[in-house]
Amino acid sequence: MNDYTHNSGDDALKRLQAVRQRTDAACHQARRETHTVSVLAVSKTWPAAAVHGMAMAGQTSFGENYIQEGVDKVVALRALLPDQPLVWHCIGPIQSNKTKLVAEHFDWVHSVDRLKIAQRLSEQRPPHLQALQVCVQVNIDQAATKSGSSLGDATALAQQIHALPNLVLRGIMCIPDPVEGFDAQVAAFERATALFKQWQQAGLAVDTLSMGMSGDMEAAISAGSTMVRVGTALFGARQYAG
Repeated sequence: MNDYTHNSGDDALKRLQAVRQRTDAACHQARRETHTVSVLAVSKTWPAAAVHGMAMAGQTSFGENYIQEGVDKVVALRALLPDQPLVWHCIGPIQSNKTKLVAEHFDWVHSVDRLKIAQRLSEQRPPHLQALQVCVQVNIDQAATKSGSSLGDATALAQQIHALPNLVLRGIMCIPDPVEGFDAQVAAFERATALFKQWQQAGLAVDTLSMGMSGDMEAAISAGSTMVRVGTALFGARQYAG
């Protein structure tokens, strides 16, 4: 896990303000209200101190890709900020043997791509917690090596999730393949937006399009994103061991 060198509260605040300025500008460009896009701070590989600094700057929602690492931070931040409840999003792949941890500690899951995982999350959600908020991860590029439900299967999966207890279907998450140019980026995201609108027209009460990251959030917002997942622009470049 990275050492957190941005130990100044002012630094975290400046980074957060800069990201919010970018999202606001993208909303204005797309003729959207700024309140329609939220920022999810992706804190994977960064320690609890980094999350604490960003939370003190005003950020309340955090996304984790690695489940055990995320759980450790959930526990640590609850001890550090007992009076400031944070919202935790699981945005990474989930194996069957990890569903109980996710169900017990996270508020949202963006990466549900098959019914078995959804069923386990529903069964293992503790009764004293509110329902788990769920997005279907959709493989909008149809790449054989990528996670996510296929475009052809995603609607049926969404309907099955909607019928499960202890889960609330919120929408779609996608990670399109990198492409060059703003228009090409928008076109990739619009495939997810089109599916999202189909779900709404079919009567599914979805409201969340989780798409866009530090390098392409403007294109995602132009295409209709309601939640951008931002790591590098908030915390800095990650350095992975190995």
